[in-house]
Amino acid sequence: IESSFISNKTGEINSLSPLYLYTNQNEKVPNLNKEIWEKINDVVGKTTPENILDYIYAVLHSPTYREKYKEFLKIDFPRVPYPENKEKFFTLAKIGEKLRGLHLMTFPESNNLITTFPNGGTDEVEKISYKDEKVSINKDQYFGQVPEVSWNFYIGGYQPAQKYLKDRKGRKLTNDEIERYQKIIKVLFETDKLMKEIDKIK
Repeated sequence: IESSFISNKTGEINSLSPLYLYTNQNEKVPNLNKEIWEKINDVVGKTTPENILDYIYAVLHSPTYREKYKEFLKIDFPRVPYPENKEKFFTLAKIGEKLRGLHLMTFPESNNLITTFPNGGTDEVEKISYKDEKVSINKDQYFGQVPEVSWNFYIGGYQPAQKYLKDRKGRKLTNDEIERYQKIIKVLFETDKLMKEIDKIK
């Protein structure tokens, strides 16, 4: 089923659409429009529901696409163009798969941290600042080697690298939270690179 609800925080209407549905006999059935799916297969050959999802995920992360349709995207569902050919489709689907894995933090690359957290201390988030690739959380401690692109990266209307720490201001970070923040920085850095790669393909 498709479920819509209104966010308590933003007032935005959100929709959830599962990739698969299950019958009463517990059979897994793709939740795709068959006509559209067949039309895509006619152009690119046989595809899986995951291929379709990853292609869409890549297209929606194209900076050019987002800029071109930014006003339309505020009021309606995104319109995804049909793939032009097999090569482009599967190239984009591969990038979409990587992006999806990064954002779920299941892709191994998200564990290859690029930042440091060199100094001991209270681990308490007091005053947050960014300068010279350092994100300071108090007078003694900071995350080092944080790319500016990760620090300023937007998803929707907020900046994850900044919001994560602001939401924890006034309390001590756990070891898991310190590691997770470093993973977020890595994911944002890789996302920016892949988004630029998508635009080169398109």
